[in-house]
Amino acid sequence: MGTFDGPGLRLVVFLQGCPFRCLYCANPDTIAFEGGTPTPPDEILRMAMSQRAFFGKRGGVTFSGGEPTSQAEALVPLVRRLKEAGIHVCIDTNGGVWNAHVEELLSLADLVLLDVKQIDPARHEALTGRSNAQTLRTAAWLEEQGHPFWLRYVLVPGISDAEEDIRTLGERLGGYKSLQRVEVLPYHRLGVHKYEAMGWDYQLADVVENTPEQLQRAERLFNEYFATVVVN
Repeated sequence: MGTFDGPGLRLVVFLQGCPFRCLYCANPDTIAFEGGTPTPPDEILRMAMSQRAFFGKRGGVTFSGGEPTSQAEALVPLVRRLKEAGIHVCIDTNGGVWNAHVEELLSLADLVLLDVKQIDPARHEALTGRSNAQTLRTAAWLEEQGHPFWLRYVLVPGISDAEEDIRTLGERLGGYKSLQRVEVLPYHRLGVHKYEAMGWDYQLADVVENTPEQLQRAERLFNEYFATVVVN
C-alpha cells in the first residue's frame, strides 16, 4: 500500500527490469531484467479487488518498478481488466521506453506519473546512463493526446537542483495543459542498505539530503512555471 504513488491510497506493484541506471535508485534490486518474483496477473487482479474498499474515490493501482513499460505487452491485458472492474490505474514511468505496446498501455492508464530525472542531456546521461530524448518525447505525446500526467522530479543536491536546470525544465513543459501536477521528491538514502546487501557501491555516498532551504528554493522556482507544485 502506498500514499505517494498517485492519488489516494494505492496498491503499488513493483515490476522487475529497468533500462536506466539512476545513481540514486531506491530499488536497485529491480534494475536487472532477471529475478524478481513471478506473479500471475490473476493474483494482482485478486489483490486489487480485495483491497478495492480502501481505495475510495481517488485510489487504485499503480505500476512502478523498475520500469513498468518494459513489460508493457504483458501489462496491457491486466490493465484492461482492472479498468473493466472500475479500478483507477497509474503508470509510474521514466518515459524512456517506446513501442506500440507502451503507447497502448499509457493510453489505457487513467494517469501517468512521468519521472524526469534531468532536463540537461549530458547531466541526464551521467545520472542515468541513458538519453532523456525519449522521456521528453513521451511528455510531448501525453500533451498531444490530452492525456493527464504528473511530473515527478527528484531533487538531488549538486546533481539536479541547479536553478538553470529547473528553469529549463519549466520553459520546456510549463505550458503543457495535460500536466496536472509537479511533485518535487526530496533526495533520500533509504535504499543504501540494498546496495550494501547486493555488494554494489553507492556512488552518491557523499551527497547529503536536502535542507529545508533547498526544498523551499526549488519549490519557488517550480511555482514560477507550474500551477500545482507539491513537495513530497
